[in-house]
Amino acid sequence: MRVALICIDKPGHLQTRLDNRAAHLAHIEASGVVEMAGPFLNDGQMTGSLVVLNVDTLEQAQAWAAADPYAKAGLFESVRITEWKKVVG
Repeated sequence: MRVALICIDKPGHLQTRLDNRAAHLAHIEASGVVEMAGPFLNDGQMTGSLVVLNVDTLEQAQAWAAADPYAKAGLFESVRITEWKKVVG
């Protein structure tokens, strides 16, 4: 199943994002379940993340999100985790 994580950064936390970016990217690489990912932008500045996972259960997606270094660093104001169906692309 595909699961979308829609993560919105806390205002004023760009430095938290930058400080944890390498660990976040390593988490993506090591997990082997990320199909695509990238930041939301506002005037070119990173303000959140969209991550699409390919997992067996919603619980796996929740565990992945909880282990994300960005989440552990307190970067996100909100995280929405929802099943997603790929139709195009």
